[in-house]
Amino acid sequence: MSLISRLGLGACLAVALVLSIALSLSLTSRTHASGGALTQLSSDPYTNTTSQHKTEVEPDNFASGSTIVNAFQVGRFTDGGSSNTGWATSNDNGTTWQHGFLPGTTVFAKPKGIYARISDPAVAYDAKDKVWMISGLSILIESGSPIGAAVLVNRSTDGGLTWSNPVTVAKAPIGVFFDKDWIVCDDTSTSPFFGHCYAEWDIASSGDLVQMSTSTDGGKTWGPAQATANKASGLGGQPLVQPGGTVIVPFVGANIESFTSTNGGTSWTASVTIGSAKSHTEGGNLRSSPLPSAEIDASGKVYVAWQNCQFEKGCSANDIVVSTSTNGTTWSAAQRVPIDPVGSGVDHFIPGIGLDKSTSGNNAHIGLVYYYYPLSNCTVSTCQLDVGFVSSTNGGKSWSASTQLAGPMHIKWLAATTGGFMVGDYFSTSFANGNAFPVFAIATAPHGTVFNEAMFTVTGGIPVTGGSLTSAGSQVIDSSLQPARAVSLTAY
Repeated sequence: MSLISRLGLGACLAVALVLSIALSLSLTSRTHASGGALTQLSSDPYTNTTSQHKTEVEPDNFASGSTIVNAFQVGRFTDGGSSNTGWATSNDNGTTWQHGFLPGTTVFAKPKGIYARISDPAVAYDAKDKVWMISGLSILIESGSPIGAAVLVNRSTDGGLTWSNPVTVAKAPIGVFFDKDWIVCDDTSTSPFFGHCYAEWDIASSGDLVQMSTSTDGGKTWGPAQATANKASGLGGQPLVQPGGTVIVPFVGANIESFTSTNGGTSWTASVTIGSAKSHTEGGNLRSSPLPSAEIDASGKVYVAWQNCQFEKGCSANDIVVSTSTNGTTWSAAQRVPIDPVGSGVDHFIPGIGLDKSTSGNNAHIGLVYYYYPLSNCTVSTCQLDVGFVSSTNGGKSWSASTQLAGPMHIKWLAATTGGFMVGDYFSTSFANGNAFPVFAIATAPHGTVFNEAMFTVTGGIPVTGGSLTSAGSQVIDSSLQPARAVSLTAY
């Protein structure tokens, strides 16, 4: 299977509402380091003995207007997937939150679904049909091993507060298994493909062959799976839609790559290279990879961020780098985000980039959240994991000083997986009312065998500020386009 499988979705509207009320948690605020107050969005309520509790990992979020919807894994299994997908929604620009767990997704959901586990949550909004969607990868157990069985989509027509049973985007035939899904919709009313929604995943059993499917009816039904013109292989494809309807899909293959569609998903071009996927392996057996995080500004300019070590001598640590494109076919050279000086020994990884979609060009507002080790050369017993944030008000030409949002965390406080200790293979930042809302996993000391790893955001969001820090003078030390390590094909 592929490096990044998580799974899931499903829901009955009425039952989901009851469930969200019954399982609703009193949201808490607390202060972490210099980042100010944090709001806890959810907590793992499940008790099945096959999962690790209480654990919540791997969030995604999306914002439209005053609504922000978050989705994340709840009750992480060691060898892949989770007991269910959780959600947390605000309809008032992040002032207050409601939360619950998707119905119909797994055997642990209420009502029960048919799948053993769920993973890889991703969030989208269809402005034409006024439908929120959470996609996920459902998992079955075959011969004792987790298998990515289907891509599912749960829908909400009331602003992300109740969710329908899952719709199947694609189901794997016998002997075939899927990995990491993503989803996006065309929300520009003047686009010729307004209301088209696009799902991405890969066939892990066929060398991570990338697949795309299109819906034109608000996610109720989905078209046949399609490969790219060159049958690109990789995972973590994160589709974005420009105002004119062009879909751009960055993903990680042998390198950081992308492909496009200009005809509403009827066909997909061959992939092109964005930049090197060369990445430092984090200390402390932490699970991470150079998956891209991608967002788009009001003009349609795409920003792709990922972890990369090519500016550091001997690939001794990761920086976060960013490349941009206005067409998805030609990309700027990757620029190092100047969070810390080259050679500082600070290791930065798992970025979540966000763009204020009311801004663009030289005035584009960017928020970038990431995890980091203050000292890259560390072990399970010595690594200290923190959450950081930087921002830009000029399209990434210069950046603010970094803010520590949370930490330090000990690695053994995190859910264990066959790929290492886990906060997630990705996470996300969205904007509402001009403020950035990153969502991320924070862990504190377990209570015996019970973990304390849950979802948080910054209370009220983060006002984005400019800064004078630039990457001027940074030079690529290793320009190799081949990754320093192979993408794992053995864990969801």
